[in-house]
Amino acid sequence: MTGTKRIAVFGSTGSIGTQALQVIAANPSLFSAEVLTAHTNDELLVEQARQFNPNIVVIGDEKKYHKVKEALAATHVKVFAGEDALVEVAAMDCYDIMLAAIVGYAGLKSTLQAIECGKTIALANKETLVVAGDIVMQKALENKAPVIPVDSEHSAIFQCLVGEGRNKIEKIILTASGGPFLGKKPNFLVNVKRDHALQHPNWSMGAKITIDSATLMNKGLEMIEAKWLFNLQPEQVQVLIHPQSIIHSMVMFEDGSIKAQMGLPDMKLPIQYALAFPNRVASSFPRYDFKKPNTLTFEEPDVRTFRNLGLATEALFKGGNMPCVLNAANEIAVFAFLRNRIGFLDITTVVEQTLEKIAFIENPNLDEYFETDGEARNFAASLIQM
Repeated sequence: MTGTKRIAVFGSTGSIGTQALQVIAANPSLFSAEVLTAHTNDELLVEQARQFNPNIVVIGDEKKYHKVKEALAATHVKVFAGEDALVEVAAMDCYDIMLAAIVGYAGLKSTLQAIECGKTIALANKETLVVAGDIVMQKALENKAPVIPVDSEHSAIFQCLVGEGRNKIEKIILTASGGPFLGKKPNFLVNVKRDHALQHPNWSMGAKITIDSATLMNKGLEMIEAKWLFNLQPEQVQVLIHPQSIIHSMVMFEDGSIKAQMGLPDMKLPIQYALAFPNRVASSFPRYDFKKPNTLTFEEPDVRTFRNLGLATEALFKGGNMPCVLNAANEIAVFAFLRNRIGFLDITTVVEQTLEKIAFIENPNLDEYFETDGEARNFAASLIQM
């Protein structure tokens, strides 16, 4: 690998962003953090800026601009604020790779801007492809902007496909841990509280994605993301429950061969792989030990209990603006659950009713995606006593 890759970490204070900075700190000869952005966590953003001395920081909450500016006055770091600033900075020449780690729909505009500038995208924001995957991947193709997935499952598929460009995929198999409520039934789930749902058995993640894992919505969103990332038909995407989270996903080729990518559950590994691609970089991450007895098991997901996965699958097959509706309603519902405004099973009810309410558009343009998102959020919010 020649030279230092300049990384823009969009969403540097979240779970993926903080782990990415650990990877950058461990490999100072390979990576530098040139841009750091946060939505509201100004204190951690300032702390990160002092450690990594980036060219630019962006605080999304404009009310915190002066606080960040004053805290970094003794440094050479340029400070910007507001949602528009994220898009402006995404277009700048001061970085090589955008780590797109802003949670949810909020990451779409800056990621699209970076793609239009031909930047390499290390994509940790699955919602970008769920909301507007057709437009995003078409723009990536037109602008020759590589999109390298960071999600552990999509990274696994990506790694399995290296060197297989001419070989036809029969299907991909996304593995899911099943979350903290694997095997539970609705009479148990109706009483689930926020803190219980945030206790994932295998992965350390942010609150939103942890709840999505508990409802299996995360796997549904990943199915939609995989369709666009790997140019698949909906019927080529399968989900299997794999409670040990050692096999991160698999590819079955047309000859029946199956490739699997394995490793201990640690997000720093797929983050480092995406940033260093096409090279692998030595690491001190823990290793899986085949000498220790461990049974790897697989089972079909229980879509009757975890209905979010079924709703996501329906949205995947229907296409158009339905995945956008699914994502918007889910973000509102999870936000409400995390604030104890609705119950665990109510998340699914909000998503289902919103999918039924919002008008279907078969081939939306970008403006129609934005309108759909707003409409779905407003309707979902109206179902909740916010």
